[in-house]
Amino acid sequence: KDWRMNMRDEVIEILEMICPDIDVNDEDMNLPEDLDSMDIIALIAELEDKFDIEITMEEKTEENFENIDTLVAMIERLQ
Repeated sequence: KDWRMNMRDEVIEILEMICPDIDVNDEDMNLPEDLDSMDIIALIAELEDKFDIEITMEEKTEENFENIDTLVAMIERLQ
């Protein structure tokens, strides 16, 4: 349980670093709408680096990048 929260916190930290004005508590968060393509590229690079994963083309879907929870689920799958 704790490590999952930790992962979620780390994902939030990365998102806030890339996009300082993002509202991480937004219930209707939709990252593809909130981030531009450069932000998404930066996000992918940071997640790969931080969690030692490779996000393949197959994983680069709107579903996986929709919000914090979908990002955490993808990271868990790839670890």
